[in-house]
Amino acid sequence: MSIRQAAAAAVIFTATAVPASSEVVGKVGVDWVGNDIVVEAVTDPAVKGVTCHVTYFDRSLIDRLSKGNWFEDPSNNSIACRQTGPIEIGDIDLSEDGEEVFREGLSIIFKSLVVNRIYDKKNDTLIYLAHSRQVVEGSAKMAISTVPLFNENVVWSSGKPE
Repeated sequence: MSIRQAAAAAVIFTATAVPASSEVVGKVGVDWVGNDIVVEAVTDPAVKGVTCHVTYFDRSLIDRLSKGNWFEDPSNNSIACRQTGPIEIGDIDLSEDGEEVFREGLSIIFKSLVVNRIYDKKNDTLIYLAHSRQVVEGSAKMAISTVPLFNENVVWSSGKPE
């Protein structure tokens, strides 16, 4: 894939992003050059009553100047998801690879922090997987969090999957 094709794919991919609301709820400085760990609260657009807190590393201008690699933050991230209200599940993808519910750029074009939701029918659990996606080379760095639905009064808009 040429750089031009990769850039075009990234633009198309970004334009089709799933709208999820997020808000920065914390920012912790980790060193004297201004690098931070950012904490965002992310709500799932198809599952009301679940909030995920996602962390990622935000490089400072001083760090970028001293180490190069201007346009990219590291792939390190973490996630924790919990029930924060009555759970109402809309029309969700029940396939094995689930669906993307959140994406935020970690570079100008080629790298994103992504959160996918997967429904584990056997264990009646929502799984949220945080990982980075890169056009050219993926990363093995990931984190998961689960929200068990067992014994919860969950409302399924299309009926609970059988």
